[in-house]
Amino acid sequence: MEKLTVTEYLRMPETMRRMELVHGVVREPPAPLYGHQSLLTRLAARLDSHVRSLDLGEVCVSPVDVVLDAGAALVVQPDIIFVAKSRLHIVRDRVWGPPDLVVEVLSPSTARRDRTTRLGWYRLHGVAECWLVDTKSRSIQVIQLAVSPERHSRFAGDAPMVSGVLAAWTTPAAALFP
Repeated sequence: MEKLTVTEYLRMPETMRRMELVHGVVREPPAPLYGHQSLLTRLAARLDSHVRSLDLGEVCVSPVDVVLDAGAALVVQPDIIFVAKSRLHIVRDRVWGPPDLVVEVLSPSTARRDRTTRLGWYRLHGVAECWLVDTKSRSIQVIQLAVSPERHSRFAGDAPMVSGVLAAWTTPAAALFP
């Protein structure tokens, strides 16, 4: 199997297909199911509205390349990212570095990988916070990676969520699920 560099990967034709470069190997998972995308759309709209109203930075949805480690040929496409206003310099043609917040909506086929491998990459490469959105339990696990020790909180129902990177975010988890 031929391995690519980040430069070779980024020279590939633009596509709306989700693709990632994992240590030089192109990975193309199938498209997410409708329920996944519906929840993703709802959550992204809420996040974007909140971020814009407080001028906190930028929110973007997949597919968008996030170059976590050019040397290790690691380029990912999280479901949603947030980059704080003070760090928008990392956003150019792609995102060149760790977003402040990464959101992964768990699917049956990706949940294990999202909770282990991808979370490990986010931890290693400096993502401050990761949200794992569990459609089965209708809950959101907020993992604050930038604090020591890491802080893990699970939100469900009408209890307001708390984020370490999004000022004044108090939306209850229940409001994000259809």
